[in-house]
Amino acid sequence: MLNCIAVDDENLALDLLEDNIQKVPFLNLVKRCKNAFDAIETLQNNHIDLMFLDIQMPGITGVQFLQSLKTKPMVIFVTAYKQYALEGFELDVVDYLLKPIDFERFLKAVNKASELHSLKQKAVSEEHTTPKPDQVSSIFVNADYSLVKIKIEDITYIEGLKDYIKIYVESSSKPIVTRMTMKAIEEKLPSSSYFRVHKSFIVSLEKIESIRNLKIKIGNAQIPISESYSESFFKTLGQ
Repeated sequence: MLNCIAVDDENLALDLLEDNIQKVPFLNLVKRCKNAFDAIETLQNNHIDLMFLDIQMPGITGVQFLQSLKTKPMVIFVTAYKQYALEGFELDVVDYLLKPIDFERFLKAVNKASELHSLKQKAVSEEHTTPKPDQVSSIFVNADYSLVKIKIEDITYIEGLKDYIKIYVESSSKPIVTRMTMKAIEEKLPSSSYFRVHKSFIVSLEKIESIRNLKIKIGNAQIPISESYSESFFKTLGQ
């Protein structure tokens, strides 16, 4: 269902538009508007998908009105003047109907609007339902006078040492040392998989083997959990 409004200063034109709208099952006429100012109020107070808009109106033209809107519904221009067609399409309107409107031509225009609306809804739906990675799969850091690529899933924990950090990985017995702050590396890691448990330590939740006396065991390392991070950390673990 498309919520729509009809904007025209002539009652006869509004009557004809309303009659056509009522013949189409997927159109719901929210309001008839006699001018742009009435239309603005309706747009502000209602969710409007489609606007039938006359161009030649007193005070402010349909073109000026459309140009003034920051958020625009789909628009079908309705006018008696052919010369505005090009200007209408430059404003990205759905269609351009000439008065008097033939119902078959009207139906073609609103079907086009319906298809466009469906495509937009599908795009929004896919954007919200398609899983997105929390972060990229790897990062690059400066180490040993070169850029070193590190797979994020390979990181077991990170230790901060003033202006440097040590990145411990499963694939190497030696940590990768790079000049970086803990905050900077924390922002690069997926929050769903890595957690800061101490001002000097970030751990991989998947690599934790056990926790005892506020110490995390990962391999041979015993990583402390500070009081300031403990509550949020155990909440993350569901404890």
